[in-house]
Amino acid sequence: MAEVRTLPVAPAEDGMRLDRWLRRRWPHLNQVQIQKLARSGQLRQDGARVKADTRLSAGSMIRVPPLPEGPPPAARQTLSSADRALAYSLVIYEDDEVLILNKPAGLAVQGGTKTTRHIDRLLSAWGEDERRPRLTHRLDRDTSGVLLLAKTPDAAAFLAGGFARRRAEKTYWALVEGNPKPAEGRIELALAKVGVDDRERMVPTTPKDPHGRPATTLYRTLSRAGPRAAWLELQPLTGRTHQLRAHLLAIGHPILGDPKYRTEAAVAAAADLKLQLHARRLRTPHPSGGMIDIEAPLSPEMKAGFARFGFELSEAL
Repeated sequence: MAEVRTLPVAPAEDGMRLDRWLRRRWPHLNQVQIQKLARSGQLRQDGARVKADTRLSAGSMIRVPPLPEGPPPAARQTLSSADRALAYSLVIYEDDEVLILNKPAGLAVQGGTKTTRHIDRLLSAWGEDERRPRLTHRLDRDTSGVLLLAKTPDAAAFLAGGFARRRAEKTYWALVEGNPKPAEGRIELALAKVGVDDRERMVPTTPKDPHGRPATTLYRTLSRAGPRAAWLELQPLTGRTHQLRAHLLAIGHPILGDPKYRTEAAVAAAADLKLQLHARRLRTPHPSGGMIDIEAPLSPEMKAGFARFGFELSEAL
């Protein structure tokens, strides 16, 4: 990276620490380097100086100076032929500016201490540096479905800006325990993050809580399996971590197969099902004009849920 850039914070990155935000984009940076850039005022959020542990806000613009060089290409870990084949098999749409994947459940979007196989690593199949596609939003590890990436820096800024300004319409499908009443509605419930790492959870709070963030979800019942379960269409109007999962638990109808946001009734109804949450559709402006409007086929995990409760795709029409 040889010049100063100003990059947007995506909705899914709201509340993320600056040092973590940087390392997700430039994994070769170490903490000492990041702290030095922050102390010298080279890193800024909306023009203001920041510390390495500053929490970022969705939609804000981060000034990033020229960064230390990463390892040479020869030193980078290369993808196996199996990983390349997996990466290409996930593609549901691609052009010169946009790449759209159908992310499988169980595959993390980005890596961590114990996660070495993830979408971000698989993107090496398209090349490195400027050729490498860029993430514009995230999905939880166990959520399947539409994942939008940009293939150029300009497209990345445009698409991330669309999420930040809520111009992107995301539609999820979920199977939940019981039958929500009313059958459709709006959940407006602020959420606050508690715990750390694997124990991190989002919990309901009040708008006055300084740690809470407003969160809004629209839901509509598409079908019911008696009193046991319902198939819902969900539209998050905000992009908080675990928003859909926390909101559904808060109204008493947790998503089936969720290991974190659950009740005893949901565990009994799910039995051996995995998380029944799927990013079905995404509509958002395309960087070159017009609209992206894409649907992701059901994952094997969601197909298992549909078969368990007798739901049919035709019921969503």
